[in-house]
Amino acid sequence: MGSITLDNVEKWYGSAQVIKGVDLEIQDGEFVVFVGPSGCGKSTLLRMIGGLEDISRGAMRIDGVDVTDQPPSKRGLTMVFQSYALYPHMSVGDNMGFSLKVAGVPQSEINAQVSKAAEVLKLTDYLERRPKDLSGGQRQRVAIGRSIVRDPTAFLFDEPLSNLDAALRVEMRYEIAKLHQSLGRTMIYVTHDQVEAMTLADRIVVLEFGKIAQVGTPRELYENPANLFVAQFIGSPKMNVMPCSGTGDYTLPGGRGGKMNASGTAAHLGIRPEHITIGAVGSGQIDGTVDVVEYLGADTFVLVQTEECGQITVRVIGDSDLKPGKTVGLSFDSSKLSFFGKDGLALK
Repeated sequence: MGSITLDNVEKWYGSAQVIKGVDLEIQDGEFVVFVGPSGCGKSTLLRMIGGLEDISRGAMRIDGVDVTDQPPSKRGLTMVFQSYALYPHMSVGDNMGFSLKVAGVPQSEINAQVSKAAEVLKLTDYLERRPKDLSGGQRQRVAIGRSIVRDPTAFLFDEPLSNLDAALRVEMRYEIAKLHQSLGRTMIYVTHDQVEAMTLADRIVVLEFGKIAQVGTPRELYENPANLFVAQFIGSPKMNVMPCSGTGDYTLPGGRGGKMNASGTAAHLGIRPEHITIGAVGSGQIDGTVDVVEYLGADTFVLVQTEECGQITVRVIGDSDLKPGKTVGLSFDSSKLSFFGKDGLALK
């Protein structure tokens, strides 16, 4: 079992409040990712769960047992950090089994646990090597293997892939996803990388200034952001947001608009780049001039500068023959619009 409950958890450093009353239920076997901008408190919250930071106020439970004041060693959790922190003079096998050796576990059992973890992580052929003889991805797998042999209740990952190059990040992301499938253990993962969050998570927790802005599946956060912050944080490129007005029908600053798919008085309209169609001038909701064309192979991002609403990003499948300086009309998919009130909260 590995359910984790945070009940109105706060973290204070003197008079500065870093975590501001977080309530969160993490189910046994769930993969939860904490994301947010730098300084939002995601790593601090993870360290509080692991016991590396004290909980100033509130309570934490693991499988219903209050562990708020328990030290890390009593929580049954294990952490994988950005730094591999491997012993350079030890072999891979010795690094993975060191915590069991310190705990006085018989060598035969250590060997069995290390062998099992090495098989899962494809490290069997490297058990006699030293860390200096491994690639960055292999070293990170050793660090993860060191956690696996402890048979933890849950795994805590603090930006474990940020030291790797792009190709290795993709490879290790796949390895971590497969590891979760094979072990079925609770995993909490901190990252600033949206691709990692969207591809790995069962649920994403978006943090903003020490508070939870929204919790949901990747699809829920992408398609139905709860507020402007989530709308513009989740998604790459981010959601286009522009001012509008109206109730029932919306009007953009240029005078054109359409029907709203939400109730209430709108102050902002949001639309994803893939839900905009480029056409002739006057054919859509707004006109603009092509500013930049970014060809990425499968997709092309067209950045259109509009007089009324600033820059709008459009995603085009495949290539595009548009050139900077061309004037175009932008049509919005009316079923994919998001509307927000003056307070920044989504209208339903």
